[in-house]
Amino acid sequence: MSIASDLIRGHTDTIILAKLMGGDNYGYEINKSIQQKTQGKYELKEATLYTAFRRLEQAGCISSYWGDEQTGARRRYYSITQLGRDTYNSLIGDWRTAKEMIEKLIELEEK
Repeated sequence: MSIASDLIRGHTDTIILAKLMGGDNYGYEINKSIQQKTQGKYELKEATLYTAFRRLEQAGCISSYWGDEQTGARRRYYSITQLGRDTYNSLIGDWRTAKEMIEKLIELEEK
């Protein structure tokens, strides 16, 4: 059973920032790790991923640089900034609050 992408879509920035908290990375590898972690049940569309990168970079949450061409294809790497770390922590707090509220709202009441 696949998770509806609508449930995850609003958390794209949080997911990307979480991946970058572990170190610099590039788009394909981030998406591959998302697929692996969800056992193939979720992946970001390329357009969604790169739109999010642009949005996060413009907001100052990440920066990018070109990797070394000697190791293969030229890749654009992304790095989280201090603002990105702060944003991640804030988004995680928001997620936990929302998760708690949703759990309360959908829990069946005993009669």
